Amino acid sequence: MSEIEVGQMVRAFYKTGAYIGQITENKGSHAVVQIKEVRKHPKQGDLHHPNETEVPLFHERKALSFNERANIPFTMIKPFDEAPGDYFSSLKDSVSALEQELESKSGAYEEKSYKALQEVKKEYALMYSIDFN
Repeated sequence: MSEIEVGQMVRAFYKTGAYIGQITENKGSHAVVQIKEVRKHPKQGDLHHPNETEVPLFHERKALSFNERANIPFTMIKPFDEAPGDYFSSLKDSVSALEQELESKSGAYEEKSYKALQEVKKEYALMYSIDFN
C-alpha cells in the first residue's frame, strides 16, 4: 500500500480490536504500528470460535499496550488524519463501551465475556491505575 508511509498515523485493526497508531516500519505486506489509542476493545473468548463458550480456553483479551508495537497487515490499516487521543482515557472508554454492549444482550457468551472483562479491568487498574468506578 503506497499511500501509507513510515511516521504516518493510522487506524489499525488487530484481531478484534481497533487502534490508532503510528507506522514505525514497512515490512512489505505488513507494517509495524506503535499503538497510541484504543478505539475498540478486543472481544473476549476464543478468536477461532467467536461467540461460543464451550471452547478449550476462553481467553481474557487485553488491548494492546500504550506504545506497544504490533505487526499488522496493510490490508488492516487505514490512514488517520487526526492527532491521537489519550491512550488511558481511550482504554477506559473502550472497556466501558464493550461492557455496555455485553450488558445490552443476554446469553451465555455475553455473561462469560462480561466476567472475563471484569478480570481484565482488574489488571488494567493494577497496571495503569485506572479507576473504573
